[in-house]
Amino acid sequence: MIVGKYAFGLSKAYFVFLKNIMRLILVFIALQILFGCNSSTKHNLETHKFTNDLSKESSPYLLQHAHNPVQWKAWNETTLQQAKKEKKLMIVSIGYAACHWCHVMEQESFEDSTVASVMNKNFIPVKVDREERPDVDQSYINAVQLMTGSAGWPLNVVTLPDGRPVWGGTYFRKKDWINALEQIQEIYKNEPQKLIAYANRLEEGIKSMDLIRLRTETVDFKNFPVNEIIKNWSNQFDDKNGGFKGSPKFMMPNNLAFLLRQAVSNKNDKLLAQITLTLDKMAFGGLYDQIGGGFARYSTDEKWHVPHFEKMLYDNAQLISLYSDAFLVTQNPLYSDVVAETLEFISLEMTNEEGGFYSSLDADSKDENGTLEEGAFYVFTAEQLQKLLKDDFKIFKEYYNVNSYGKWEKDQYVLIRQKTDAQIENEFDLTSEAFQQKKKSWKKTLLTYRNQRAKPRLDDKTLTSWNALMLKGYVDAYKAFGKKEYLNSALKNASFISEKQLRDNGALFHNYKDGQSSINGFLEDYAFTIEAFLELYQISLDERWLQLSKKMTDYTIANFFDSEKHMFYFTSKEDSAIVSRNFEYRDNVIPSSNSAMAKNLFLLSKYFENTGFKEISQQMLKNVSEEMMQYPSGFSNWLDLLLNFKNDFFEVIIVGKDVSEKAKQINKHYLPNIIIAGSVDENNGPLFKNRFVDGETLIYVCKNNTCKLPIKDIKIAIELLNKNE
Repeated sequence: MIVGKYAFGLSKAYFVFLKNIMRLILVFIALQILFGCNSSTKHNLETHKFTNDLSKESSPYLLQHAHNPVQWKAWNETTLQQAKKEKKLMIVSIGYAACHWCHVMEQESFEDSTVASVMNKNFIPVKVDREERPDVDQSYINAVQLMTGSAGWPLNVVTLPDGRPVWGGTYFRKKDWINALEQIQEIYKNEPQKLIAYANRLEEGIKSMDLIRLRTETVDFKNFPVNEIIKNWSNQFDDKNGGFKGSPKFMMPNNLAFLLRQAVSNKNDKLLAQITLTLDKMAFGGLYDQIGGGFARYSTDEKWHVPHFEKMLYDNAQLISLYSDAFLVTQNPLYSDVVAETLEFISLEMTNEEGGFYSSLDADSKDENGTLEEGAFYVFTAEQLQKLLKDDFKIFKEYYNVNSYGKWEKDQYVLIRQKTDAQIENEFDLTSEAFQQKKKSWKKTLLTYRNQRAKPRLDDKTLTSWNALMLKGYVDAYKAFGKKEYLNSALKNASFISEKQLRDNGALFHNYKDGQSSINGFLEDYAFTIEAFLELYQISLDERWLQLSKKMTDYTIANFFDSEKHMFYFTSKEDSAIVSRNFEYRDNVIPSSNSAMAKNLFLLSKYFENTGFKEISQQMLKNVSEEMMQYPSGFSNWLDLLLNFKNDFFEVIIVGKDVSEKAKQINKHYLPNIIIAGSVDENNGPLFKNRFVDGETLIYVCKNNTCKLPIKDIKIAIELLNKNE
């Protein structure tokens, strides 16, 4: 059970709020103690073959539970109305397909007929795929966070018939689960007002968790103390292993992306060294699949060695962008290899025929005895490796630490590096060419062997938000490496999103599987798709993607924007709230949807006149500026936006027949403080007026709509863009 959304510090106001509801939490603790008592109730075992309502669903996670004896229902209006009509408590159990502890609780409890009889008798059991329904997950994870102080998955909540939570937690052992449910039902039967009163107080707590104050006072972004913020933040840096101190160790790509930008713009070599240390250590670690490419979700230890073996699309998408940007800064070939191998993994394992991307690979797979075991697909014994690699085992052993440093458990090894290629080449007197050939041979041999094993289970649903992150990953990889296949994959995915997920009015669907989309988009779908389409425009210069970004933005403002608070709700006004309609604005393993949207508005204000987009973006940044100073790890994407206001930001307009080639050359440089616009011929857009000269290809470097004289030389343009006045 790993804490998810709330891994970072919260505001002072939030802590004051927590203090004010301590009495509420004490009530919960008393209930927990009460529920912990032993139960002597006897249950009848059911022996028939089970099928429940989840067999009609498309989510792989829900389908995994379709044959549980628990009479699961999906989260929908029919289920909610049934609970109200029958006046039954609901059990809302939330997880996702790649969640190891979700599988454990299913095996121990949800596949057990004794447990099922308790759940079916007095409750409406509801299974939720948190990836399909992040709105449901967000509401109930807020509730459990308030009740217990931490939250994660599996997430299990008991609610009143109207959906308001009264009790919850994460993973429960079978006996504890039964005891708790029986005691809750007893209270509901004999003293329902106690639960109703508790639900009322908890509802107020949930509504208060993401309170946003419209900040009207002046905030000086030009002199915002970013250096001081990073200095304080650096106390959390792990100077030995990279990343941040402690374990488990999450990669936090948007933290690293901001710090990389700050290091480069401030010419801070010490900070840059910390970032490259982190990137090197992650790429050397067992967290990175040394044989097949791609990253696992997090490391269970401080040295990035033993991962929680699930592979998530959103992690790999963001890391491709990060390593591509880092390559532009450092030209480190290790980063090029990581991007190439990870995109190969995405292409082979995570891409459908329509150009969409699947969601995840499970941590668990079947071992040689047919038993599901975490990491079984990825690990090797020394005997297996020696048999496969023969004479090369001695070098391989040293390179990948098939020794006490790389040992995991059960005489198995998770491959991890400590030495560079150059060190190994020197140690074994090998030329670089010879060693690279050996590495290629090793990976081919071990991949062939590994692919004969039972593969981890695939969650083959497609989520618009995560696809957009992957689309941006391909765009960033194309910028850095110029490979046409990366551009083709980006364009194919963009076409998939625009043709399958985007409606004529600018509305998006959230999910897609087997030709069907059924869930309305959330703010994250719009924010990340707009961002990806804006990035795609800047490498393709196809105005279709720019115009679609504007269309989706207009829809988002009309349906998600709170004009009083100047922030965006996570759910559309077209959809009913779960407990409350909340703002998601703290960055985590994925940037928050509000921070991404604020950045989009800033960029779009450069392309479109008189929209008010810049003013909205600026106000959103002001709203979070106080928390941003105190808890930068939870606001790194906001800090990245801040740099757009604090430092020089340029518009680069290219006009003429060689526009594509000029844009491609500019994109080969790490320039996070620019937008690119381009046109082959005369264009009436606001950025292009009176700038076309027949027979010439001209570059205009502009700042706040004030432009330097047009130039033809890319080198001169880059010098101007790197000059921060």
